[in-house]
Amino acid sequence: MKPPLEVLRQYAAHNYTLHDAFTSRAARDPQREFILFNGKSWSWQAFGEAAERTALLFMLRGVKKGDRVGVMARNCDGHVLALFSLARIGAIMVPVNPEFGVSEAKYVFHHAEISAVLAASDTLAVARQAAEGLPTPPWFALLDKEADGVSLLNDLAEKASQAALPADVNADDTVLIVYTSGTTGFPKGAMHSQRSFVTGGEAFVQRVYLQHDDRVMVVLPMFHINANFYSVAGTLAAGASLVIVPRFSASAFWQVAADTGATEVNIIEAMGTILQNRPRSEYCKDHKLRAVYGVRGSYADTFRNEFGIPVLIGGYGMTEIPGVTCNPVEGVQKWNTMGPVGRHPDPDRPWAQCRVVDDEGCDVAVDKEGEMWVKTPIVMQGYFRDPVQTAEAFHDGWFKTGDMVKRDADGYYTFVSRKRDIIRRRGENIAGAELDRVIGMHPAVHEAAAVAVPAELGEDDILVAVVLKPGEKATAQDIAQWCRERLAPQKVPRYVLFVDDLPHTPTAKVQKTMLKSDPTLKARAVDLNA
Repeated sequence: MKPPLEVLRQYAAHNYTLHDAFTSRAARDPQREFILFNGKSWSWQAFGEAAERTALLFMLRGVKKGDRVGVMARNCDGHVLALFSLARIGAIMVPVNPEFGVSEAKYVFHHAEISAVLAASDTLAVARQAAEGLPTPPWFALLDKEADGVSLLNDLAEKASQAALPADVNADDTVLIVYTSGTTGFPKGAMHSQRSFVTGGEAFVQRVYLQHDDRVMVVLPMFHINANFYSVAGTLAAGASLVIVPRFSASAFWQVAADTGATEVNIIEAMGTILQNRPRSEYCKDHKLRAVYGVRGSYADTFRNEFGIPVLIGGYGMTEIPGVTCNPVEGVQKWNTMGPVGRHPDPDRPWAQCRVVDDEGCDVAVDKEGEMWVKTPIVMQGYFRDPVQTAEAFHDGWFKTGDMVKRDADGYYTFVSRKRDIIRRRGENIAGAELDRVIGMHPAVHEAAAVAVPAELGEDDILVAVVLKPGEKATAQDIAQWCRERLAPQKVPRYVLFVDDLPHTPTAKVQKTMLKSDPTLKARAVDLNA
């Protein structure tokens, strides 16, 4: 196994655009496999040629540098093709959760002012409704099969053969806007540059010692930062191969891993817990997985001793600041910590700095709780069209994570709680304020407050405390159905508790900290999974 820096130095130097980084990797062995999806294989050469043609097709359809293009589909090779093709002309991909309803997708599409939407057959209708009312109507294309729109993957050569691609694309151009839950109840679009993307991939090579002959299996959704900045960017940096799975299936996980020859995969806590609890009859001992990123201590022994995976890594990052800390491949691993600050394969390249501070921004002592502040070379460029929240997110160049942590004497960080009104469920950040707002619109509801409660699989479940208007009636099922009709499935609360009133601050804000401190909260609520 080659050291991470040696992996990177196998390839020619590049200018940190996606196109130049890709070209440097493809030149080494053009016929090597780059992507495997649904039995279809793309070589590095074939994908590169398709990306060039697709970039030309985008240009012919009017997409120009700086334009935003929405992608609303499950994991597929078209996701990656769109990313590299848009990057080639300096345009920006805006990935959207394919489970979003019209109102959720509409907010993103309108806020980003998209000029086109790449959808799948099962998301096209929602995407069309969500795009209604935009000042300039976007055009639509399909990433899977042709229906009533143009198929991106099948309509390349005829229309895109003569035009010239731009020469003014640079590494600091924005390439991705990933919308993440905001404490105001409306998503914020975190902007990342091409340099940030490529550098993040290089850091992932260090994190799991990714090799050029690795096969990186993607089961996390490609509308998230993890799949893009770790799996796709890591594959690019290492010159490896990418195995794309439409969505995580616990029952099929081991068979898919074995059939595709996958050697590395990223998971979240709930996935690991589910796999640990699944029947061992589903396990395929002939899998080739050697590394898993996202592992927690509660199932690490199972993954190592029963599933035979030697490299197990856990770490910490956010949409705004991917890949900040991780337990090292070589060195002390402290399970149930976020690990120490990570690094780039090149020891001369500066990497993240972290502080743990009190409410006044002063550093706290070792083993004392405080908010984590971070400086890192792969920080977002800011929140799209939101200078106020961008300014509020930083202090003298330090990104304020809103996460409460402790740092031990060895420099390992441990997560304690969230300072912000954010619920972490099934790998998603969910704004409590968004649920408060949506549920508060129910005609029978006077006020609502959504809070996190512990989930059996790790992370959080959602409990919402509801105050009804005088004389009005509603059931827990009514509240859940209201949410199902307006929100993605992962945002629907599991627990509903009807109360006479909620605790408030002197400025009339709900005191969610006081609400969560009630030990009887969960027991008194209706469990909609019961």
